Amino acid sequence: MPESIENRLKRLIVESLMLDDVVPEEIEDEAPLFVEGLGLDSIDALELALAVHKEFGVRTSAEDERNREIFFSVKSLSEFIRAEQANPTAATASEEQQSQAQ
Repeated sequence: MPESIENRLKRLIVESLMLDDVVPEEIEDEAPLFVEGLGLDSIDALELALAVHKEFGVRTSAEDERNREIFFSVKSLSEFIRAEQANPTAATASEEQQSQAQ
């Protein structure tokens, strides 16, 4: 049985952010990732966004007003990944917009 997106995300968070004192299984799906939750900061957010892109092939934009919602918890991030993977044209369109803006 393939590993769930949530479990892959938890492992990715621990590994990519080198959280030596955190075990992936201890991260709750709905717990906040930033401030009062895992205590991640803006640098962690950038690294996590890059790791998510490499692992799942989905991308967020720094200008996206939904970033706070998307990266709120493992659950919200997994829902975003599922939605983006189900709609590949959205990812292509946003990449085209970004390349045109540069």
